[in-house]
Amino acid sequence: MKYLLSLDIGTTSVKAGLFDSDGACLATALEEYQLITPSPDRAELEPSTYWKASLNTLREPLKKAKVDGELVSALTVSSQGETLISLDNQGKVVRNAIVWMDNRAVAQAHFLNNELGSKAYEITGIPEIIPTWPACKILWLKENEPENFRKTAKYLLVQDYLIHCLTGRFVTDGSISCTTLLYDIVHDAWWEEALSITGIDKSKLAQLQKPGSIAGVILPQVAEELGINPETRVVCGGMDQCVGAIGAGNIEEGVISETTGAALTIQVTVQNPGIDETGTTPVYVHSVPGRYLLVPVCPTAGMAFKWFKDNFVLSEDATHQNSDVDVYEKMNEMSRQVPAGCDGLVMLPHLMGAFSPESNPYARGSFTGFTLHHKKAHFVRAIQEAVAFMLRQNIEAVRKAGVAITEVRTSGGASRSKLWNQIKADVCALPLDRLKNEDTGLVGDAILGGVATGIFPSIEAACSVMVQKAERINPAEQSVDYQKYYTRYLALDRSLRTYFNENVTE
Repeated sequence: MKYLLSLDIGTTSVKAGLFDSDGACLATALEEYQLITPSPDRAELEPSTYWKASLNTLREPLKKAKVDGELVSALTVSSQGETLISLDNQGKVVRNAIVWMDNRAVAQAHFLNNELGSKAYEITGIPEIIPTWPACKILWLKENEPENFRKTAKYLLVQDYLIHCLTGRFVTDGSISCTTLLYDIVHDAWWEEALSITGIDKSKLAQLQKPGSIAGVILPQVAEELGINPETRVVCGGMDQCVGAIGAGNIEEGVISETTGAALTIQVTVQNPGIDETGTTPVYVHSVPGRYLLVPVCPTAGMAFKWFKDNFVLSEDATHQNSDVDVYEKMNEMSRQVPAGCDGLVMLPHLMGAFSPESNPYARGSFTGFTLHHKKAHFVRAIQEAVAFMLRQNIEAVRKAGVAITEVRTSGGASRSKLWNQIKADVCALPLDRLKNEDTGLVGDAILGGVATGIFPSIEAACSVMVQKAERINPAEQSVDYQKYYTRYLALDRSLRTYFNENVTE
């Protein structure tokens, strides 16, 4: 028996999983961390936080499963996209990571949009140039922190940084790099014009190779620290959405998967990156060879739910503070007591700006329409409904792009909530299939690691073994009522757009 380790670095937590060569998940582990948010438009994290949390989580599954680490053949790494990490020529961190949802680079985004906007979608798959993209962040550093810009020898994404920590190599892939605004998704190469305008050359970036390929062999000292085989291969997984799509079995056209983790993301497998003639839907490089993904993204979904939990629901009792599962279930029970539509309360979940289907970095969260009648439970359900409304918005946008939808699969932390799954099915008027293993990123990483090291003959063969459905959630009759609540949500979103643009400053 051989074993596969998965490491998936999210926005607010790191997850690790251990799988055997039959595809069974033996154990998982998770460690959360808190972002540094010095102002409403900024989000940072010390890069060492990612590394320390990764080491901690990788050790746990081996301990839980009581597996001999010498039998580990692959460790596959995936991560959030767009978070920018700067290293100097000694490999030391120059400054805090600028997290993907950080919106400080508004002026730089406007500049790059003027310079590159007319051709960006065709080359990069990026429909609108906004502060999220690393190219904008790099230009911000150049203009606002010139000393740090001068010191930086390598600009890395989180996956790149972890691979460097694990192997000593600077390696990346098209799946994680496709939203940098510096990568040509059709030709699998760095976009020279964008590099020039941003003010760097490709030597400042990691070396490109294919998603799912072996990045290198784990460093001896890291293997010893983790207690695994020093010959363990470290594999490039790709962006979390892309490996998550694989872990959901979303590898062919016709299937949509949605993940409600910190963010809400929708993944739609396509073969033609130019399928959306409107040029409004983000196109990513799939971690499946020869495939692309349409990936609408909403920055704060489960994160908005967690924010409300941390600030308004958690008891002073330490037992509640240390048991998120109990608190989340308590919130579901609260929500269950509230009728659909929340008695007129509407929430906009744009706590860090809005992206898909309409981008607005100035958008903010809002609770509107509450009265003396409303209780805390109404606010809990309003968040769940708001995320479901965003999901429907983006599904409708994908349909307009010309994609036929035959199946929706749900995963991520929120998929554990039967109530939230039902709300999504009702709002979207579509059946949702919940997967047995909602940690699709970990499953997708294991699949790629198994294929890279010859345990599985292909991604398709691995998916047939490892991806299983748990249940189907059909829309209830009340889904008809949600049409008016959805319309009300859209009206509020539209009406506040002007307000946000005029009243939110950098």
